[in-house]
Parts: sequence; C-alpha cells; structure tokens
Amino acid sequence: MAAATITLRLTIADPVAGVAYSLQDKANTPVGPRIAGDGPISFDAPATLSDDGRLTGPFVRREGPTRRFVYIAIGTSAGQHASEWSRRAKIDVHDIPADLPAQARQGRVLEVVLPGRAKDGGPACATVRPLQSWRAV
Repeated sequence: MAAATITLRLTIADPVAGVAYSLQDKANTPVGPRIAGDGPISFDAPATLSDDGRLTGPFVRREGPTRRFVYIAIGTSAGQHASEWSRRAKIDVHDIPADLPAQARQGRVLEVVLPGRAKDGGPACATVRPLQSWRAV
C-alpha cells in the first residue's frame, strides 16, 4: 500500500472570541491564522499516511518513537501581536482509532472536537484532550 495524503480536521468547540488561532508548522510558523468568533473554528491539516500507518507531514511532529501530534498556535503564537495570550495546544494524532486510517485513504476527513477553554477561562493549551473522539466525516 502506498503512502496517501489525508486530511486531519481539528475543531475547537468553544474558542475564546477575538483571539487568533492557527496551525503551526514544523518551523513554528503560524499558518492560516483566523480570529475566533462566537462559534467553533476548524483547521484542516494535510498529513501523509505511510503504508505502515505512521503520520508525517508539514504539521505533524514527533516525540519519541511513537507519539505524533499537531500544534494549534494561539494569540501571539498565531501572529496576533496585541493578544494577551501566547499559547499552543498540542493535539495527539498517534492515537487515532485503528479503523479510521483506511477511511481516510478513501477520501474521508478525520475530525476531532477539542475544548477551547482552559480552567483559567483562557484558551486551552498544552496537551488538549478531545471532547469527542476522532471520527471519519
């Protein structure tokens, strides 16, 4: 089986309105920043799914032999220089359920729904646990 380009959709259910969010590439550059409004905000990150099931690509980072994740930059990290926030949310992608990559190879988007707020009321950051598990849409 050959490598395939798939789409990972990261949806933040309740982002902090007025704050910039973006994907962050491997060079720590914000990509596609947008200012959050009152509703959810989503980012589509292309990834390469190798024949052995590993994810790589411009937004997929690795930590150790198995952990793979994508960063969402927030506030100043997303290029919003006047923001009071400077955070990143780390979204694990190595734990996508085993039945979903085959669906992604057939063109389905893999989506996860994430919380947008931390306990302090600001944007969720560090390793963010999903509100809803990964699913094919």
